[in-house]
Amino acid sequence: MHLMVVGAHCGDGEIQAGAIAHKYAEAGYKVTFLHLTAGEKGAPAHLTVDEYRDQKIKEAEKAAAILGGVSITLDHRDAELTFNEEIVKEVATIFRREKPDFVITHWVNSMHPDHALCQKIVQDAWLKASLPGFDLDGLPPHGLRRVFHSENWEDMDGYEPDIYVDVSDSFKAYLEALSCYWFIMNSSSFRYYDYYKALGTVRGCLARTTYAQTLQNSKGLHVRKEGHIPGFPLPGGAK
Repeated sequence: MHLMVVGAHCGDGEIQAGAIAHKYAEAGYKVTFLHLTAGEKGAPAHLTVDEYRDQKIKEAEKAAAILGGVSITLDHRDAELTFNEEIVKEVATIFRREKPDFVITHWVNSMHPDHALCQKIVQDAWLKASLPGFDLDGLPPHGLRRVFHSENWEDMDGYEPDIYVDVSDSFKAYLEALSCYWFIMNSSSFRYYDYYKALGTVRGCLARTTYAQTLQNSKGLHVRKEGHIPGFPLPGGAK
């Protein structure tokens, strides 16, 4: 089984679902973090945009390793993401090559255009990857089983979590992975580390556990505490 977390920028997928990813990696799932851009335009004063891009790609690789996965960063520019056939087919080709069983990505609404476009790209790529009529590097069709949306402070318009995943045993690794990113630890505009640490605590309170991360699946599904993602149980009775 393969879990893929798709984010608009290096760091998005990790903050949104890094603890979930670690939980599944520990249970034997293959885990991949796919970043559509590096998120390099927020470069600090001591780095050029290109230098910061290189730094963020390395930070993503280090964070993914801590979480038990691998990192892939595409060659698109931060804040210039466009919804077109080229990028949809690029992601669809990755889906066919990597064969993820389920994908976690951004919620449909966001204050950041790249985030909103990312989930649209994922949804369209899901369709094209599954249709035999599309020739994508000669790879056979592959259909994702499910796509879930995860929680990001910039994507909260209409986000109502209906899945709470107990990540208590993975939260230490999650915080260690977050600390790999310069922007998470040093941003002067938003306290990323404090927010996501506190969010894990709050979601854990609501799930009656120590720490939790949330997903939104669809209206009408109300799962407050499963310990795992419904439809993707942890193998071997892992908790």
